[in-house]
Amino acid sequence: MAQAFYDLTVAATSRVSPSMHQITLAGEALRDFPKGQDGGYFKLILEPGSEGKKALMRTYTIRRQRETQIDVLFALHGGHAAGPATSWALDAKVGDPMTIRGPGTAKPSPETCGFYLIAGDMSALPAITANLESMPRDAVGVAVLEIQHEEDAVAINAPKGIEMRWVVNPEPGLNPSLLVNALRQVELPDCEIAGWAACEFEGMKLVRDYFRNELRLGKRNLYTSSYWKLGLTETQHKVVKREDAEAQDVPIG
Repeated sequence: MAQAFYDLTVAATSRVSPSMHQITLAGEALRDFPKGQDGGYFKLILEPGSEGKKALMRTYTIRRQRETQIDVLFALHGGHAAGPATSWALDAKVGDPMTIRGPGTAKPSPETCGFYLIAGDMSALPAITANLESMPRDAVGVAVLEIQHEEDAVAINAPKGIEMRWVVNPEPGLNPSLLVNALRQVELPDCEIAGWAACEFEGMKLVRDYFRNELRLGKRNLYTSSYWKLGLTETQHKVVKREDAEAQDVPIG
């Protein structure tokens, strides 16, 4: 999908939960933005490029799209995992300008499957929420979501057959085995299983190994992606992510 630049402004800013902040970006330019992009992604242009210097960009998920507005959720990792996009979101005021580039395609679970296993940390919560809300209403499975605070367990319009399991970790990235350990506690039925996971890099690798090597999920029923890596910038993370994908012979999610 071709990507373009859109000049927007901040229309609203609000705290959704203790560790999640929402910004609504708006502008007439969004009338030309491809429709149906909930769960897709785009890039925030935090600093424009200049001669000899690349633009400072960060990738975020489209939580919800309307005709001239998009909602964006920012995970407030804080401390060791804070970044420039989080700082911008917390300081943003209504009327502030922001240019975005996008969109990128969403990565939903397979449309039909006997049982869904979904996992992610707060960086993936917007994508997982959009994924769950778009699933067939008769879908069955378990979603394991790592949050920083009990009050981060926000309401999600998931199918009734998807059990939500919230795991609290106040220090994101410092316990990479948390999600895979929670997934191993799920009692699996004897049917076709689909696995979908997105989180910090080290945690993603553990979940991917579980899906591929223990559950023997094939490519059609498997999607994993790292959205960030503790201690690295997004640019540095992209390099590590690409090298890992090439070594594992998997698509760069």
